Amino acid sequence: MANLEEVLAGVGSRLRAIRKRRGMTLTEVAACTGLSVSTLSRVEAGRRRPTLELLLPLAQEYGVQIDELIGAPPTGDPRIHLLPVQRNGITFIPLTRRPGGLLAHKAIIPPRRRPPQLRVHEGYEWMYVLNGRLRLVLGDEVLVLSEGEAAEFDTHVPHWFDSADPTPVEVLILFGRQGERAHLRARSVPR
Repeated sequence: MANLEEVLAGVGSRLRAIRKRRGMTLTEVAACTGLSVSTLSRVEAGRRRPTLELLLPLAQEYGVQIDELIGAPPTGDPRIHLLPVQRNGITFIPLTRRPGGLLAHKAIIPPRRRPPQLRVHEGYEWMYVLNGRLRLVLGDEVLVLSEGEAAEFDTHVPHWFDSADPTPVEVLILFGRQGERAHLRARSVPR
């Protein structure tokens, strides 16, 4: 195993690479993490030793494990231990860990009736109903998607979703912050 100084020396360049892949400036990262621009700059340049207090908010902001930031060797265990997150009563199970690019989640939406609260944000979203029925509001349009149906939309369009029935709905969601679209290719079947 590499010695401690070698491990710590590689952290700055990994942090810089992740930040650049996400298209973020030091100022943007500082605003999101509460760390100063000068501290972030020194850590990325290798002039400041990365501490747990610095790495935790950065790992959270970039959506990566601290192991990835420090270049920890793989353990040989192929299992991925991603923890579900509760947001607005919906359970999101992350299926990807990589920062940037397409993010995949399984969402479990409980049955409830609440008025739509449409929102807009950067990105592009693709939703596939695994189980149940999904009520999706896109602008002035209300759609109900059943099992096996998918929708793809620009998240600049005001949108909102919920269970369409008094039962939970399970949805696979692919989301690209930079507007990446999910493309499904199907082969034509000769007749």
